[in-house]
Amino acid sequence: MTDEKPSTALTPRPEALEFLERYQSFEVRAAELQPVNKAALFSALKACDIAKIIVRFDGYGDSGQIEEVTAFLADDQECALPDELVELQKIQFGEEAQLAVRTSLTEAIEAIAYAYLASTHSGWENNEGAFGQFLFDVSAGTVTLDYNERYETSENFSHEF
Repeated sequence: MTDEKPSTALTPRPEALEFLERYQSFEVRAAELQPVNKAALFSALKACDIAKIIVRFDGYGDSGQIEEVTAFLADDQECALPDELVELQKIQFGEEAQLAVRTSLTEAIEAIAYAYLASTHSGWENNEGAFGQFLFDVSAGTVTLDYNERYETSENFSHEF
């Protein structure tokens, strides 16, 4: 017996495969910019005598944001971020050219924090979401992420007596 019905199995369309390949290539190129941008930011922070930055974030219900960016001097004294500009490298999906963008220290810190969140915990703001903080340790040259993911659980018990 032969089946005369066409197969209902889903096969990816060539356009979808091409889009996926282009997006994966974009993600690789964007990830390559993270160390470059981190170095540019840390250089600018050192020039301003900033020893560390703490970035707090929170998200849930399909939205999330940076809640607070706090700067500290070497003696752990909190200080305001100066109005200095830093040059970051960016790429846009679908564009080949890399762009150099001059932005404030606060915007640069937030952009780098969001990029690290996207690369390690994509969707961190969805559903119950997540919260946490980054520590930008300028003297050590490190960025540490302390990440807390929220989740909802359900337990079911059924008893027949």
